[in-house]
Amino acid sequence: MNARVRKAIGSLAILVFLCVYAFAVSTIGDHIPRTWWVQLIYYVVAGTAWGAPIIPLITWMNRGK
Repeated sequence: MNARVRKAIGSLAILVFLCVYAFAVSTIGDHIPRTWWVQLIYYVVAGTAWGAPIIPLITWMNRGK
């Protein structure tokens, strides 16, 4: 597969994933307790966890020619 096509597909997949992820995090966030420290922990974890599934996709996008 051409590198340009791979990057286009990967960019679209990242955009779709982040939209779905943000919706899911905010929906779940509405159902967690309103205690400040629980929300802090939840949003710190949710705010950094999006990177784990993106790393293999970026690796695939930048794979050799």
